[in-house]
Amino acid sequence: MKTKRLEGIIPSVNFHLWEPCNMRCKFCFATFQDTKLFLPKGHLPREEALELIKLIAEMGFEKITFAGGEPTLCPWISELIKTAKESGLTTMLVTNGTRLSEDFFSKNKNYLDWVILSVDSLDDNSNKVSGRAIIGKKVLTKTDYFEIITKIRQFHYRLKINTVVHQFNYKEFMTDFLDYAKPERWKVFQVLPIKGENDEFIDDFKISETQFQEFLFRHQSFVEKGILISENNAEMKDSYSMIDPSGRFFTNKNGYMEYSDPILKVGINKAYQQMDYNFDKFIERGGLYNW
Repeated sequence: MKTKRLEGIIPSVNFHLWEPCNMRCKFCFATFQDTKLFLPKGHLPREEALELIKLIAEMGFEKITFAGGEPTLCPWISELIKTAKESGLTTMLVTNGTRLSEDFFSKNKNYLDWVILSVDSLDDNSNKVSGRAIIGKKVLTKTDYFEIITKIRQFHYRLKINTVVHQFNYKEFMTDFLDYAKPERWKVFQVLPIKGENDEFIDDFKISETQFQEFLFRHQSFVEKGILISENNAEMKDSYSMIDPSGRFFTNKNGYMEYSDPILKVGINKAYQQMDYNFDKFIERGGLYNW
């Protein structure tokens, strides 16, 4: 980690570069349907995405997390990762794991630092009901997830696991899987309602703070090891620096998406300042660590 950073600027950014996804998670907070009004394909052209990454590095960000949608659907994702790494950024990729192959791992091994694998449940029914499945139908089985972890370890990527806790998995016990995976970080989120993004199904998935704590208590040993980092709804809001598929910073501080002007149009510093992100909340939720 770099020791010098810009005062009051969140040093990491999540670039949701790709709206398309091959899964149909009904609770997803980042569907970005509005971007299709002016970007029918749901993403920036390759050249503009590369330019945006260079601006991110020039501004002083230290870490970039490529997210979506499903970012591995992007044909030029490896070029984006390489550009980010060569620009001095720590690189991360959030993925559902369906397109992680030996070829992908080999191609990106010198440029991608972290793989962040989204695993909400090891129960097929829970994943199918929630839409955590390819086109909403074909789930990754427990065996599939173990095999993906094995490949990640073989190529020596740093591993983080993301889990969204909702009505259909909050009673689950994931210790065996976590003991095998041995992630450096396990980020556990309370399912987040965002107006305009997941209104249709979110009432079926929302859980109380008590239910969320029940899941955390069941996995207390990972908290004690410093591996499990939890975020409830309040902690998630206004503590992330995020860019949408059309190249705008956005925030969820008021429970719905609010956007800056396009970065490539007004400049990255001006666009960032329009969001007024909460640096203190970023620190409080443990956003700063040895990445």
